[in-house]
Amino acid sequence: MPQSKESAMVVAIVAAEAAFWVLLLGGLVVRYLARRERLSIWLLRGVPLVDVVLVTLVAADLAQGAAPSLAHALAAVYLGFTLAFGHATIAWADARFRHRFADGPAPVKPAKGSRAEVRGLWREWLRVVLAAAIAAGLLLVLVAVEGDPVPGSAEELARHPYWSVLALLGVITAGWFLAGPAFAGRGEPEHEGAAR
Repeated sequence: MPQSKESAMVVAIVAAEAAFWVLLLGGLVVRYLARRERLSIWLLRGVPLVDVVLVTLVAADLAQGAAPSLAHALAAVYLGFTLAFGHATIAWADARFRHRFADGPAPVKPAKGSRAEVRGLWREWLRVVLAAAIAAGLLLVLVAVEGDPVPGSAEELARHPYWSVLALLGVITAGWFLAGPAFAGRGEPEHEGAAR
């Protein structure tokens, strides 16, 4: 892929990330500061459309004969993570805006070592698994479309943008598991529900 086309795809990914936050924060500002509930709903519903636009751009780029690139692989990872974490991120931000600007309840963070914290670690890791699965599925579709064979060596794998990112997804998922729920135990019931 020519450098300018790959750069354009990187710009599209960065623009998608920026649009995600603009729509999210804009929707919450309109809801809680301007008190325009219906408009905020439309803005927040626009958040998934960012993903649709990015998929369309990647598909159009590949349809025009673009060679496999790290930018395409990163777009797949971005889509996986926004689909898996998008709703939770919106709910997290909404709870904080509601508390700060609409006299809502203070967000609650489970106490360290509590069962609620352990459940939260498992939920977060399962979102990582979902994100990695979505990204891996998209990358495998890209591999199938390109007709790329499975790499025969670690060196070939490291050189190919899709296969190398597929391998990296496995490492990230395993690392997140080890850093999160793997050694968290079951948690202590008496520590649940502590305020942030």
